[in-house]
Amino acid sequence: MKIHEYQAKELFRNAGVAVPRGIPCFSVKEAVEAAGTLAAQGVKAFVVKAQIHAGGRGKGGGVKIAKTREDVEPLAKQIFGMTLVTHQTGPEGKLVKRLFIEEATPPKREMYLSLILDRDRGCVSVLASSEGGMEIEELAHTNPEKILTLPVDPSTGWQAYHSRKLTSFLGLSLDPKSPGNLAGQLHTFMDKLYAMFVAKDCSILEINPLAIIGEGESSKIIALDGKINFDDNALKRHPDVASMLDPDEEDAAELEAAKWDLNFISLYGNIGCMVNGAGLAMATMDIIKHYGGDPANFLDVGGGATAEKVREAFKIITKDKKVKAIFVNIFGGIMKCDTIAEGVIAATKEVGLKVPLVVRLEGTNVAKGREMLEKSGLAIISASSMSDGAQKAVKAMKEGL
Repeated sequence: MKIHEYQAKELFRNAGVAVPRGIPCFSVKEAVEAAGTLAAQGVKAFVVKAQIHAGGRGKGGGVKIAKTREDVEPLAKQIFGMTLVTHQTGPEGKLVKRLFIEEATPPKREMYLSLILDRDRGCVSVLASSEGGMEIEELAHTNPEKILTLPVDPSTGWQAYHSRKLTSFLGLSLDPKSPGNLAGQLHTFMDKLYAMFVAKDCSILEINPLAIIGEGESSKIIALDGKINFDDNALKRHPDVASMLDPDEEDAAELEAAKWDLNFISLYGNIGCMVNGAGLAMATMDIIKHYGGDPANFLDVGGGATAEKVREAFKIITKDKKVKAIFVNIFGGIMKCDTIAEGVIAATKEVGLKVPLVVRLEGTNVAKGREMLEKSGLAIISASSMSDGAQKAVKAMKEGL
């Protein structure tokens, strides 16, 4: 699950991590009022930020500097309601329905910082670079030596030696008597950030840029941006995080699938897939690609799905207008083939079958399942194997275009 920048900064602030003052807004009028509130607190210049779940907002025109309070309104009118296109949104872009009005805090220096759930190492790893504001993926490709990776042992958590390595790599003074004691600030900053990451079951946390503002003794380390993703499986124990979900930023089909406990991810192809088991689902997508097709989705109905669950899964696939053929690929172990057949028949009769449907069944109660499909009177293309099914689905898709 993803959240907006202003929500990430609220979590940072609650954890004791320094962020600029800012107010989320849901209209231009609220943006103007927010600027007034911040001005009353002594803020002179402002940043008007589009709030969408995508990076590259500044390059797309979704982040503007307002040098005065009066400049906020025209800039808010420009951004609010615009379709913001970035390298992460795709060409269709995203409609801006939320703004974040924040105090402008010109950085003296920008750096990059992130925490990730490092599955290879079995721990949380911290990634850092002195090259803040850049695309970290591009930097990793062109100058990997400029990125530091610090694995953190989960049994000990963030330690002082981590801070010393990070401070040294970023080129900050290790002398506690240096102006602003940035080394001490960074240790406190990271200690709180790591604790929050673990406590909230985050999967990704990114600050780009992590900035130094102010001069001399007034120097301060602060998070000028914030991105957090959470482990969906842990949301039940974090109702405060779950309440931050913005349905407007989520795929409607994925939200519907979540209601039925279906593992579903929308893709860009035109062959809908319904499979039981994540490994088989991945293999199904691969073999569709192998034979010249493109999967429209990842859909794992699970091992213990009911006919009702299968019916809803099928309905989700058929709602996708991109889908020109459907491939149901079931290997019945715990999942019984007749249950799949029952769900597919019920869904097809309910929503109608407007595209070719290829079904491959194998495993528990396979004979019964195949018999049900044959006697259903539906125009179902039977497949003898996964390879046969993929080829038939690709052929049917191409003939239907």
